[in-house]
Amino acid sequence: MITARYCRLMAAYNSEMNRRLYRAAEAIPDAERRADRGAFFGSLHGTLSHLVWADHAWMARFAPDRWQRLPAGIKESPHLFPDWDALRAARIEADAGIEAWAQTVTEEWLAAPLTWMSSATGQEMTRPCWVTVAHFFNHQTHHRGQAHCLITQAGVKPEDTDLPWVVDLQALGLE
Repeated sequence: MITARYCRLMAAYNSEMNRRLYRAAEAIPDAERRADRGAFFGSLHGTLSHLVWADHAWMARFAPDRWQRLPAGIKESPHLFPDWDALRAARIEADAGIEAWAQTVTEEWLAAPLTWMSSATGQEMTRPCWVTVAHFFNHQTHHRGQAHCLITQAGVKPEDTDLPWVVDLQALGLE
């Protein structure tokens, strides 16, 4: 089972990796960011937009008193944000919210069941919270890997991605 400390670590890693990827993506012209490159969600912009959408969907399940789902489905998620500045602002806001939520996670909450209606399967699902949180962070890493590849293909070299060197454990109180 994952722990509350893991959630804080991964939330910090998520935020820092997003800052690094968005900085690298800034060097790519908007038309190239929006060009369909054959990724799951087409373009770099679409992939990053999907990630913001999915983060809101999961956070609305984890903390429904503080988060709402965005007004789109998975198919519309790559086109949810009309421009780069709106997407970047939504990412910054979501990352701050995820880090704040991670500070509230307890071992008891992680062990509890979570029930939700899955739009992907069309069925009600129940899994332990720790499984869904592991999926949440894994989903982010998966699509950030795609974004990293798209950025690299555009000729821009993103910053380091290795967790042990990216996250300041001492600053997080995890060391």
